[in-house]
Amino acid sequence: MARVKVRYRCSACGAEFPKWAGQCADCGAWNTLTETLAASAATRRHGGYAGVAGRGVQTLSEVTPEETVRTPTGLTELDR
Repeated sequence: MARVKVRYRCSACGAEFPKWAGQCADCGAWNTLTETLAASAATRRHGGYAGVAGRGVQTLSEVTPEETVRTPTGLTELDR
């Protein structure tokens, strides 16, 4: 069973924190942190990526390499 992660969100500015505090560290508002449930790591890992959903598994021979344009930095070791 997946572990439920609790996060605290400021109702004034929307900042998130792993632990409850009396004052929001971002906006300074008092007593505005409310408890919310965070998505599990497995849900974030397997869903929500643009362009990946519904694609399925591909074999290596089906993958087409794309040419990447490289920007020279002027440092020969780094550009190599």
